[in-house]
Amino acid sequence: MEDGNIHVPLIAMLPFILMLLSIAVFPLFWNHFWEKNKNKLLIAVILSFPIVIYLFAAGLSDKLFESIFFDYVPFIILLGALFTITGGIFLDGDIEAKPSVNTLFLATGALLASFMGTTGAAMLLIRALIHTNKERRFKVHTILFFISIVANCGGMLTPLGDPPLFMMYLRGAPFTWFLNLAPEWFITNLLLLTIYFGVDSYYHKKEPKEAVEADKRYIKPIKISGKLNFIWLIGVVLSVAFLNEQYFSFIARNHYFKFIREAVILAMAIFSLLFTSKLVRVSNNFTWEPIKEVGYLFMGIFTTMVPCLLYLESNAKSLGVTLPHEFYYYSGFLSSFLDNTPTAVTFHSLALGLGINSGELVAGIPESILKAISVGAVFFGSMTYIGNGPNFMVKAVAEENNIKMPDFFSYIFKFSLIILLPLFIIIQLIFMP
Repeated sequence: MEDGNIHVPLIAMLPFILMLLSIAVFPLFWNHFWEKNKNKLLIAVILSFPIVIYLFAAGLSDKLFESIFFDYVPFIILLGALFTITGGIFLDGDIEAKPSVNTLFLATGALLASFMGTTGAAMLLIRALIHTNKERRFKVHTILFFISIVANCGGMLTPLGDPPLFMMYLRGAPFTWFLNLAPEWFITNLLLLTIYFGVDSYYHKKEPKEAVEADKRYIKPIKISGKLNFIWLIGVVLSVAFLNEQYFSFIARNHYFKFIREAVILAMAIFSLLFTSKLVRVSNNFTWEPIKEVGYLFMGIFTTMVPCLLYLESNAKSLGVTLPHEFYYYSGFLSSFLDNTPTAVTFHSLALGLGINSGELVAGIPESILKAISVGAVFFGSMTYIGNGPNFMVKAVAEENNIKMPDFFSYIFKFSLIILLPLFIIIQLIFMP
């Protein structure tokens, strides 16, 4: 059956919408229920069940198999490996929290995010950054910029950086293609770091004299534990970069050979567990709960989104989204309030449905549109706490350390709409006029 001839009723997309709404709404209004991972799994199973029945009844079980086996499994193995390996690296220390030092923290995170993932970079740096700033009174703005830079905008240069990019990699974008996003990455992070330096300089001058003196007095050099994990991290990077059909032609003849890459990535995670001392993970407050949460939720997402992807591929031309800047804003808007990974996958399917076969194609769609989807999904994931997984994790760590973070709507109105949105509009005008 050709995808173009598949008729998907609109009602079949309801479980996907409910799945994403659950992620957005439950933490705000039923947080006590939602904080238990078993309840997330329950919601995912309940919403997935009717889709599984529908796809089998419609003779589309192969589409479900492809989504779970060739999208979900590689996705969760990569995230799980990055989570495991970076959880074995502990950064400790307390240096003077000058604006230049804090800006260097954020700039380092912007670089690391592309190679160890936004989640890995955020979890590696956030506690050391908080510890460095513990004597300062004004530090909420530092956490907000950390979320935007390290947990989102920094992860643009490789498919390891942010899950939406890895999904584009699985759909055929070469590993090195993401370096083409370097201009957007550089300009955005440079502007954010410049704005942050100005804001932090302003607040540093407002600090009480005793806070500044205490900050200068209590100095502890930065120390890294679990350095061996950098070797396993390099192993993951090399696996994603080279264990594919571009370099090994036999993989193209049988797509099951793609799982050689996943096997090596899994081995790197196992090595991390075997060769990292328990003390390092205890110091990092490492638990399996965050990755279990991701696994449960995305099992539901990758199952329920199958009818949506089929519908978009079949009806793309009638939806009126055809230009790069339209893909940028639509994928960006949805990434702000839903998770940016299924958003990117959805708009890639929409672009495929346009049937454009001329010009420079990457991952089966025009390169300009792929750039717009990738940049929109990654950047706009920072617009709310729920746009990208690390956002809430950083917020939780900050609140554990008695930093009063703005609520969901205050984050949007007092930070995102004032700082981020104007900057993202400038990026569109420069790169996607």
